Amino acid sequence: MNEGERLEQRMLELARNLWWTWHPEAVDVWRSIDPKLWRESRHSPIAFLKQLGKERLKELCKDPSLCIKFHRVFSDLNRYMEAPSTWGCLNAGPLRARPVAYFCAEFGIHESLPLYSGGLGVLAGDHLKSASDLGIPMVGVSLFYREGYFRQRIAETGDQIADHELFDPEDLPLVRVKDKDGQPLTIDLPIQGDTVQIGAWTTHLGRVPLYFLDMERAFRKIGIQELGRRLYGGDEAVRLSQEMILGIGGMKLLLRLGIKPGVIHLNEGHCAFAPLEYARYLMEEHGIPFEDAKKQAGSRTVFTTHTPVPTSHDRFSSDLIGRMARQYSKSLGLTHEQFMDLGRVHPGNRNEPFCMTALALKTASKSNAVSSIHGKVSRQMWCKLWPDRSPQQVPIGHITNGINVLGWLAPSMRQLFHQYFPPDWEQRIGEEEIWLHIHSIPDEELWNTVLLLKTRQLEFLPRLPHRAHPKNSVLDPRALTIGFARRFAGYKRASLLLDDPDRLWKILSDPERPVQIIFSGKAHPRDNIGKDLVKRVYQFATEPRVAGKVVFIEDYDINVCRHLVQGVDLWLNTPSQGYEACGTSGMKVALNGGLNLSILDGWWPEGYDGTNGFAIGGSRNENNDIRDAHDRQAIFKALEEEIIPLYYKQDAYGLPRDWVRRMKQAMCTLGWRFSADRMVKDYTMHCYKPAAGISTCQMNIPFV
Repeated sequence: MNEGERLEQRMLELARNLWWTWHPEAVDVWRSIDPKLWRESRHSPIAFLKQLGKERLKELCKDPSLCIKFHRVFSDLNRYMEAPSTWGCLNAGPLRARPVAYFCAEFGIHESLPLYSGGLGVLAGDHLKSASDLGIPMVGVSLFYREGYFRQRIAETGDQIADHELFDPEDLPLVRVKDKDGQPLTIDLPIQGDTVQIGAWTTHLGRVPLYFLDMERAFRKIGIQELGRRLYGGDEAVRLSQEMILGIGGMKLLLRLGIKPGVIHLNEGHCAFAPLEYARYLMEEHGIPFEDAKKQAGSRTVFTTHTPVPTSHDRFSSDLIGRMARQYSKSLGLTHEQFMDLGRVHPGNRNEPFCMTALALKTASKSNAVSSIHGKVSRQMWCKLWPDRSPQQVPIGHITNGINVLGWLAPSMRQLFHQYFPPDWEQRIGEEEIWLHIHSIPDEELWNTVLLLKTRQLEFLPRLPHRAHPKNSVLDPRALTIGFARRFAGYKRASLLLDDPDRLWKILSDPERPVQIIFSGKAHPRDNIGKDLVKRVYQFATEPRVAGKVVFIEDYDINVCRHLVQGVDLWLNTPSQGYEACGTSGMKVALNGGLNLSILDGWWPEGYDGTNGFAIGGSRNENNDIRDAHDRQAIFKALEEEIIPLYYKQDAYGLPRDWVRRMKQAMCTLGWRFSADRMVKDYTMHCYKPAAGISTCQMNIPFV
């Protein structure tokens, strides 16, 4: 093998291990080859290499500096993969023989693998990245959607247009899973009274393998091929079919590959069939009855619920379950009604549908919400599953979400940390004492880094492959910049401040203390309320008087999010009180020197200490208009009387020292506590080890 072939092989190997997505030195090597082509390939190394072509690649291989860079990055990956000692080796070693199987309907890892819709998937991706960093034995299981979620376009009227594009898995960092004979591996699955075949694709996130079940042949046989290609698309029959493929098919795949999980982690109710399939396997292998097998499977099952919105929990009618899953229920030795009762809050009530969340809660030995407040809401929401207990005694704890720090930290900020943090800080992200070194960074250096980041991001946002509205908007890096970017759902209230446009305009148009706002976000194609919010924000952004002061970036994805969280001063979060399970975007902002202005809901009550951001005590009034008016007034007051004056209070050198002091406090107090490293350690100690029988420690309510 000559040097060129060796380099090409290493490039492909690196491209197919998504470790590079949270290591900026690897991204820089790809980008340095051809920045324009890198952007056009949507930051996908596989597509990038294809567009480069063989001849161009041969020429590049003659560049010694490029070869040195790539071999260095490849060596870094090898050292990472072969590290002899990790936190997981010391604390979760016995899981190596029987790893954690982490099931989720979507994984948001990077924009080059567009198989996610939003927060749930990004959280799952960060979970696997940090599990890899910590050395936790884990394997991920999800679905391969040939059309992903959707690409968002905004019409001139402000209407959201959903575009779907067909992905070729060969253009993605995936390889087909094959059997021992080298043929594409397939598993059989009973759906709708028929036996369908499921294939699989795989990739790696560092040390963690991730499998995507290929539904194409199954939905072709069922006759709904197009509908089955989309994430959260189609009707209830499509959704139920996908969830059977995820849970039942996913567990079948693992067992076929010889992977017997020590822990089954269900990330949301979509994958709740997985422990049932493991129970069926135990029945077949050991000849035990269903109840005993279910108890054994449940003892190693961990369930995480992610939403306090009742309508977001999947429920299926008795007729649909009968049509789609009757064959499977018979394989468990259950009648139709017995199977239905597994997913009912009130067994025996034939009018009650089958709820995937109820199935997961009734099966799992450990269940948790994703913030302290969400834990209280969830215990109240599901208390009827335990009618003999008070809501406080319902066995749903909480482990607050976190983010993969290295994946969301701006490279410039990372370089600053390297100067002032201990050399091993990247391996100790979840430790509080590491973040105390923030205070050793001179105010001037931190502020100049933030200004540099902000200038770069604000200049770049309008040039993203996503259009900025109004077109050709040029934002001012000197102005206080507010960001609002997330899923556009009614309870997130994206237009809350727009309901008093004159007061908002007064803030935006102040020549002495200018303010600007960047919006971005998608609404589900069937969510008319969310689409109306998109339209309203767009129409406000395109009003002549606010041009250049308010921008809407269309087609929100991980790439847009990365730019926004690294380039704003203030992150605005306005959910209706009690409806935010956690939220993680504000955590990403805090890493990069931004501050949060948020309703005290989700993660923020745990993070806010009075000195590290700004908080609004949201109204709980059941009258929406009264509640919204109260919260809007409180936010305007915070902006006018506290935030804007603080930002523009500068010393003789133009440095807003009080603002910088608050920035440092935010980074110091939030960076470690809301890291995915801390989160995965909590899951390991409070859930994985007890579920795997490694420890006899009992879980209290709440966990943390």
